[in-house]
Amino acid sequence: MAQKTNPGRFFEDFTLGEEIVHATPRTVTEGDQSLYTALYGTRFAVNSSAEFARGLGLGGAPIDDLLVFHVVFGKTVPDVSLNAVANLGYAGGRFGVPVFAGDTLSTRSTVIGLKPNGNGQTGVVWVRSTGRNQRGEMVLDYVRWVMVKRRAPGTDVSATHDCPPADLPRAVDAADLVVPTGLDARGFDFALSGEPHAFEDYSPGERIDHVDGMTIEEAEHQIATRLYQNTAKVHFNQLEANGNRFGRRLIYGGHIISLARSLSFNGLANIVRVAAINAGAHANPTFAGDTIHAWSEVISADVLPGRTDLGALRLRLIATKNRAAADFPLKDADGKYLADVVLDLDYTVLVPRRG
Repeated sequence: MAQKTNPGRFFEDFTLGEEIVHATPRTVTEGDQSLYTALYGTRFAVNSSAEFARGLGLGGAPIDDLLVFHVVFGKTVPDVSLNAVANLGYAGGRFGVPVFAGDTLSTRSTVIGLKPNGNGQTGVVWVRSTGRNQRGEMVLDYVRWVMVKRRAPGTDVSATHDCPPADLPRAVDAADLVVPTGLDARGFDFALSGEPHAFEDYSPGERIDHVDGMTIEEAEHQIATRLYQNTAKVHFNQLEANGNRFGRRLIYGGHIISLARSLSFNGLANIVRVAAINAGAHANPTFAGDTIHAWSEVISADVLPGRTDLGALRLRLIATKNRAAADFPLKDADGKYLADVVLDLDYTVLVPRRG
C-alpha cells in the first residue's frame, strides 16, 4: 500500500520550476492577533487600536504584518523545509493588501534555484512564495532559501541550477511599495502612537539602540510556532534534536524577527506598516533561555511618489543573544558575524511625515 504520511521533501525531491500548492488555508482572527501580542508584547498603535487605524482611513486594525509573514511562511514548511537543517535567508519580500481579521490566507511556491552542497549531506533550495487572501489578492510575495538534507547522503545529484537566482533585487524600490487603499497619515496622532519622531527625524547612517531585552521561553516559542502551523522538526522534536550538533531544538528564526521587531518599538514606535523585507540572514542559532536585544541602522529615507503624508525608511535590524546592543555589535575584523549576533534583517517601513 502507498505511504499515507508525509515524511517531508529531501533535496533530491525538488525540481527547478515546479509549483507547489501548500495546504492548509488559514483564516486569521482577532484571537490570533491577541495571542501574537501576548507572545511578543508588540505595541504598534495601528495594529493595536481599531480606532487609531480608522483615524488613518483604514477599516480597522490590520493584522500585524509579521504575523501575516509567519502564517504565509508556515504554510510552506511541510513541503519545503520539514527536513531543513537551517533557513538561510530572504530577499525581495513585498507586502501587498493589508490583512484583517476574517481574511483567509493560502500560499503557493515556485522552486527557482537548486544547489547541492559539497559535503554530500545537504543542498540549498530557493523558492518564491506568494500568499493570497480569499479574493486572490497578494498579501505577501518573497524569496527564501533553505538548507535541506539529502535523502541519500553522498550520492550524485543534478548540477547546480540558477544559484542564487540572478534576478533577486537588493531591495524593493520605494515606487513598488504597496500603500493600503484609503490610508491617509496626515492626521497621525504622535502622542497616542508613543513617540514624537516623524519621517524627517531619521537620517541615513543613524543607529538606534532599542535598549530593552527579552528572554526566550521554551513554552512561548512552542506556542508561537504552532500558531503559525510551522511543523519543522528542528523546532519541535527533541528526540531528533539529540542527534544534531547542538543536541537542542532550534528557535524558529521568525520568532527572533518578531522579538526584535517588538523591541524596536523603543525608537521606532510610529511605524505604520512593514512594507518590504529586502534581505535577511539568521547569523547564528538561538535556543530557549537566550536573551535577545536589538539595534537598528537607518539605511535610507525615501520619499514616496505622490505622497506628502508618508515616507519610507529602509532599516537594518540587528538582534543579539545574551549581549546588550549599546555598542552596536555586528561583525569582526574579518567581516564575519560575531557569535552573539543572531539576526541581520534589511526591511522597509512606512512612517508618517510631519506634514
